[in-house]
Amino acid sequence: MLLEVFGVPTKRTTPDFILLIVTFTLLAVGLIMVYSASAVWAEFKFDDSFFFAKRQTLFAGVGIAAMFFIMNINYWTWREWSKVILIVCFVLLILVLIPGVGNVRNGSRSWIGVGAFSVQPSEFMKLAMIAFLAKFLSERQKLITSFRQGLIPSLGLAFVAFALIMLQPDLGTGTVMIGTCVVMIFIAGARVGHFAFLGLLGIAGFVGLVASAPYRMKRITSFLDPWQDPLNSGFQIIQSLYAIGPGGLFGLGLGESRQKFFYLPEPQTDFIFAILSEELGFIGGSFILLLFALLLWRGIRIALGAPDLYGSFLAVGIISMVAIQVMINVGVVTGLMPVTGITLPFLSYGGSSLTLMLMAIGVLLNISRYSRY
Repeated sequence: MLLEVFGVPTKRTTPDFILLIVTFTLLAVGLIMVYSASAVWAEFKFDDSFFFAKRQTLFAGVGIAAMFFIMNINYWTWREWSKVILIVCFVLLILVLIPGVGNVRNGSRSWIGVGAFSVQPSEFMKLAMIAFLAKFLSERQKLITSFRQGLIPSLGLAFVAFALIMLQPDLGTGTVMIGTCVVMIFIAGARVGHFAFLGLLGIAGFVGLVASAPYRMKRITSFLDPWQDPLNSGFQIIQSLYAIGPGGLFGLGLGESRQKFFYLPEPQTDFIFAILSEELGFIGGSFILLLFALLLWRGIRIALGAPDLYGSFLAVGIISMVAIQVMINVGVVTGLMPVTGITLPFLSYGGSSLTLMLMAIGVLLNISRYSRY
């Protein structure tokens, strides 16, 4: 029987070995593909083909250190500090909007820092929101069937954070955060009818967001027919499909991508799966998706075996965040969804995204040390 002191789990075992192996495998493939996808662009822009690869390796080192550190911290620590962490993230989301404090990249004021070494507060808000919402739901699960006392308070803070993220603007990150919160609340026992009502409001709001920004409307129309504007709004989708198609079953070979030669813009970030599919083919792409499916399975097992509701909701939130991000990224790359700026976990270049994901896996590994499965 699990021993507890003041409700805090104290008896722990070894972390989930399969989850650890899957994470390191994805990370290793990601480091190789970041170099392969970015070498040409990095050589042209920075006169150093390893420019992005070296930074991604540094981010991976920081993330791994954070993962192992967090893996040994009782996950109830995040329950006790969730409110403070959430407040800090809200402050950072406000600071990033201040000119001179927040850095603008690709039209979004989403980073705080100097040069290439900066942080993206919206990424860390996703994990902060998961930790806080897991605490909220575990304490008020009996009220979750109430629209006014359960559902609205649960989603209220998430929509405030979403509004701040949209001011940057960053629809992709905001969508992942809201989607993760919705999954957590649904798992907690919210009524389907309430979700249907909010879903209609959400669709109306999404249409309003798209209509309010011409570039978002172009992304929707280019998704429906990218050939309508092949040199502008449809360019990325077309070039992504040009990368995936020739890859065939086994790919052109590692490092042999053609689309990375200035056809697909910055292929080391959101469209790295297209380069991977071009070089490693259907077999390589399927292998990566199989690894993500395995990670999802281990996360579900950990959530089901967690010793308390907080651990279960925390694990569900983390694995939902990863799953939603993978589905959106792969959907965009394969032309099944409109283009959004969402990275592929563990593979895409990006310090904040990679560090956040490894920290989240650290939390999941710690829950696995107390899980009964």
